Amino acid sequence: MKIFNAMDQDDYEQIVFCHDKSSDLKAIIVIHDTTLGPALGGARMRDYATEEEALQDALRLAKGMTYKNAAAGLNLGGGKAVIMGDPTKDKKEELFRAFGRYVESLNGRYVTAEDMGTKEEDMNIIHMETNYVTGISKEDGTSGDPAPVTAYGIYHGVKAAAKEAYGDSDLKGKVIAVQGMGNVAYSLCEYLHEEGATLFVTDVHEERVQMAVEAFDAVAVEPEAIYDVDCDIFSPCAVGAIINEETISRLKAKVIAGSANNQLKSDSDGDLLDKKGIVYAPDYVINSGGVIHVTNELSGYKEERALKKVKAIYDSLEKVFEIARRDQIPTYQAADRMAEERIAAVRNARNQFLFRNHYALPQRLRD
Repeated sequence: MKIFNAMDQDDYEQIVFCHDKSSDLKAIIVIHDTTLGPALGGARMRDYATEEEALQDALRLAKGMTYKNAAAGLNLGGGKAVIMGDPTKDKKEELFRAFGRYVESLNGRYVTAEDMGTKEEDMNIIHMETNYVTGISKEDGTSGDPAPVTAYGIYHGVKAAAKEAYGDSDLKGKVIAVQGMGNVAYSLCEYLHEEGATLFVTDVHEERVQMAVEAFDAVAVEPEAIYDVDCDIFSPCAVGAIINEETISRLKAKVIAGSANNQLKSDSDGDLLDKKGIVYAPDYVINSGGVIHVTNELSGYKEERALKKVKAIYDSLEKVFEIARRDQIPTYQAADRMAEERIAAVRNARNQFLFRNHYALPQRLRD
C-alpha cells in the first residue's frame, strides 16, 4: 500500500503508528481533518488479518468521523484509532496505558473514545495516562450510557423525515416498523409509543421483541418479514447494508430513518431510494446523538446542554433535505455536501485571516 498516495487522495493530515514491545501494543491512529477542531473518534480493537487491513479500516473510519462530526455541528474534526488484537483475550492494563501515552503525545490533536471491541473500563485505563479520552465511568463526571440520548436524537430525526415526506412531523397514528431491539431501538420505541405511533418490531433475540410487545403494544414480526410490513416509516436499528436493491423492492414505507450504521449497501441504493421518492435520513446524521453526547464531556458534561444539541438533529436533517432539493441530488450525497460546505467555509475564513495578518506584519517577521 502506498501510504502517502492514500493520504493525498482524501487529504489525511497524520498517521501515527504506535508500537510498544513490552505491552505488545500495535495500534494506528489516523487524523483525517482538524479544520473544525481536534479529531474525535473511537479506538477500535480487532484481530485484523494484516497490518494493511488495519490501516485501511482506520483510514475509512477516520474520514467518516470528519463528516459525522461536521454534519452534527460539532467543533471537532475526524480521527480514529485501531488496536490490533483479539478483544476477547489480548486486553491488559499495560496495553491500554501504552496506547493512552500515545494519545497524550498528540497534545489534544486526537481525542479517543469507546468503539467496537473496547469498553468503558478500557477507557478508564487509558484515562490513567491522558485526559484526551471520553466515555469513562460516570463517577468521574462523564455522560454515562449514550443509548437513551442517541435514541432521543433518532426520534427527532424520524420526525424531521416524516415532515419531509408527509408535510407534518406528528407521528401520532403513523405505522413504524423497527428493525432491531437493542438498547437504542428500545429507547426509541418509548418515544414513538408515547407520541401515539403503531409499532411493528423484530429482532433475532425473541426476549427483546417480547419486551417491546408488552411495553408498547407492538406487533412482533419475524426478522425477514420486517421489510414487507405495510408501514409509513421503516426504522433500521440493527446491522448495516440492509438497504439494498432486494429490500428496497419490498419496502412500503415513504421514510427510512433509523440508528443503524452504514445502512446503504452501496451508493446506487441511495440513488434508487431517490428515484422511488423515498425519504432517506442519512445514517451518520440521524445517529450522531451518541457522539454529541460524549463530546459534551470535553467541557464538563451537562445533560440539558447535551439534549438541546441532540434535539438539533432535526434541524440538521432539514438542512440535508433542503440541499437535496436545491442541488437535485439524493440525500446521502446532500449530507456529504453539507459537511463539506461547513468545513470549506471554516477553512476559507481561517486562510483569509492568516493571509490578512501575515501581510499586516513587518517585513522582517513575514520573512
